[in-house]
Amino acid sequence: MTTRIGSKHIAQHRGKAERLDIKRTNIAREAVRQAEARAKYRNVPKGLIKRQEAASAT
Repeated sequence: MTTRIGSKHIAQHRGKAERLDIKRTNIAREAVRQAEARAKYRNVPKGLIKRQEAASAT
């Protein structure tokens, strides 16, 4: 939840350029997270990670 100034949220006081900048930053941050996740599991056969976790747990 955003903080409030009186009866309005701070987000309502942001300018158009600032809102655009925040949106672009969020999109870029999410793209980085997705790229890291894709790289982590690239070229790994299906189910291999689960089998490795199960084997290491026993």
